[in-house]
Amino acid sequence: MSPTPKLSGTDLIHGDTSVVGASRREVAPSISVTTTFRAPKPEDQAIHADLLDLSNPTRHVYSRYTQDVSTRVEHILGKINHGYALTYSSGLSAAYAALVYFQPKRLAIRGGYHGCHATIDVYKKTRGENITLVDLDDEFQPGDLCWLETPVNPTGESRDIRYYADKVHKAGGKIIIDSTFGPPPLQYPFKFGADCVLHSGTKYFGGHSDLLAGVLVVKDKKDWDTLHTDRTYLGSMMGSLESWLLLRSLKTLHLRVPPAEVNTMALLGALSPKSGTPPFSRWTSVVSHPKTQMEGGYNATFSFKMKTPEYAAQLPHLLNYFVPATSLGGVESLIERRLDSDPGEDPALIRVSIGVEDLEDLKSDLRQGLRKLVKLPAKL
Repeated sequence: MSPTPKLSGTDLIHGDTSVVGASRREVAPSISVTTTFRAPKPEDQAIHADLLDLSNPTRHVYSRYTQDVSTRVEHILGKINHGYALTYSSGLSAAYAALVYFQPKRLAIRGGYHGCHATIDVYKKTRGENITLVDLDDEFQPGDLCWLETPVNPTGESRDIRYYADKVHKAGGKIIIDSTFGPPPLQYPFKFGADCVLHSGTKYFGGHSDLLAGVLVVKDKKDWDTLHTDRTYLGSMMGSLESWLLLRSLKTLHLRVPPAEVNTMALLGALSPKSGTPPFSRWTSVVSHPKTQMEGGYNATFSFKMKTPEYAAQLPHLLNYFVPATSLGGVESLIERRLDSDPGEDPALIRVSIGVEDLEDLKSDLRQGLRKLVKLPAKL
């Protein structure tokens, strides 16, 4: 297995130096909660011309448009994702903004995060149901939008971005990649033909289970300008505090993702039925994990099935270091019976998000939790 490619800590820490007015006096930026800013004097009105470049304004007017910290966050996100990034109040608000931007009459999608499907249903209401859902392997038509989530939530299986990008482009459509499970440095969808990249910034970019954020990344500045205008009137920008938390979190992305991946590789080996390591092989079977396109080989979220739904319900509450909670991408390891968050899932499926705790502690915790299952009442 190839090692995880290096993500530049310099870009993450200093990637916002080109932002106009970014203070060089503060090591950590101040939290600004102002929503409105003083207008320029009449003789300084010409400065407003610079506001046309909303990706790097010389001054701010209203935080619905721009403010210091969110602009700095977007510069860093754009740099590490190799495009132009725009932030949103949540991953689902970013997903909705993408639908508004592309305005597909047909949308190709299969499985994946149930929240995106619910957002598509909301979007359909605004179109009078005038949008058709098709499968990824149906024939594409001009104007189609291929919505490809990879790695897929909750199982972690990988889908071939290049294959679907070529297929939809040949038909005259576009492709958006939900790469939430594959943040830099694990996956770079533009390398394989993506037109737009979606991330729930709540997850790996945030990394500390304390903020909601969404991100869209595009390749062209004109597309970014259009998305920015849409966001202004959708009202789905990030709050000032959340922007500050995200800027803080991005500085350690390169320190969080690789250790979580290393932990994951080791735990997948221990969970494999072929490992012969009791009690893992007796009680669990690994469902899937990504193998292609992922630069390092694995992401840190995967799923496995318990022998019974009852075991799946109990296991998250028998562990000490794995927190029984939904979400993923944080420094702490999380575990959940996925059915509790997504009512359409297999009741025996467990989803795990691996954090950066000591590996042996995580292994020991899983062992003791699985052994406790054996001692539970026979009805389990």
